[in-house]
Amino acid sequence: MSINGNFPIPKTVVLVGLMGAGKTCIGKKMAQAMNLPFVDADAEIEKAAGCSIAEIFEAHGETYFRDRERMVIQRLLEDPVQVLSTGGGAFIDEGTRATILDKGISLWLRADLDILVERTSRRTHRPLLRNGNHREILSGLIDERYPIYAKADITTDSAEGSADITTEQALQGLYDFCKNKTE
Repeated sequence: MSINGNFPIPKTVVLVGLMGAGKTCIGKKMAQAMNLPFVDADAEIEKAAGCSIAEIFEAHGETYFRDRERMVIQRLLEDPVQVLSTGGGAFIDEGTRATILDKGISLWLRADLDILVERTSRRTHRPLLRNGNHREILSGLIDERYPIYAKADITTDSAEGSADITTEQALQGLYDFCKNKTE
């Protein structure tokens, strides 16, 4: 069955998962399929702060960043229905997670370690990967975060290869979730 995204979405769809899972790429494709706006929470945080996330981490630390992230996501969830991509640690924060679960539909893009390592090796802007072995850091994050990401409303595996396949699977999961909520 091919899902085209033309079904009622009652709340903002919030993509969660580790860095490299494809939240931005899949989020943009989902938004396009559903004719909804796409918003990247990290870009909104940078815009509000007037500097990069790496600079926020460096100058103020992770706790400060998570507080700002929580405020921005809360504000974005007050906007009309959209597709919202979040940073890898957003859903880990208890307050942010509670807000997402209450005001949005959370969709976890789950990816295996090899895919995450391959995708994150292409970029150097990720603060948590700056000082160490990417595979070891990501493996530790999987152990720590996957049980928390599993609390999301929907889980979709981020497959290697075509983003269209993952997008189709995410839309199917969203469709099933919304259908079950109305029955």
